[in-house]
Amino acid sequence: MTGSPFGGTARWAERLAPLPHRHVLTLPVAPSAVRTARQTAERALAEWGIGLTHPVVGPALLILCELVTNSVRHAAEPSGELTVIYASGGDCLVLAVHDRDPRVPTLYGPAVGAGGLATVMELTHGLGGTAVVRADADGEGKSIWITLPL
Repeated sequence: MTGSPFGGTARWAERLAPLPHRHVLTLPVAPSAVRTARQTAERALAEWGIGLTHPVVGPALLILCELVTNSVRHAAEPSGELTVIYASGGDCLVLAVHDRDPRVPTLYGPAVGAGGLATVMELTHGLGGTAVVRADADGEGKSIWITLPL
């Protein structure tokens, strides 16, 4: 991958330092990435003691799938690969998806429309979570960070 995901390794590592559980996955930007990202999330959550029946897990997996699907649909040519970060601490779950497509999506307002990002935002806010888009320092990529309370 050219460029550094999440605005540089030091930046995202610093943000996640308080969270004891972390996993990073880099995948080719291909349809199979959606399934792999979801299966990896399920395994990581189980290892961290967050059962698949926890009320946040189902919506979190849907959010993850929507974000990875968006990268597959819109970032295959400029990106080639995407990176997913999973992290959790005692009271929160963090999911982030990074690609090297320089287009930064709008998460709020009428521009969100009725597509996958609208679903992401509805689920995130319905769970009391937050969503943030962070552009890479070089302006050639971005990541979408979702934080959900557990």
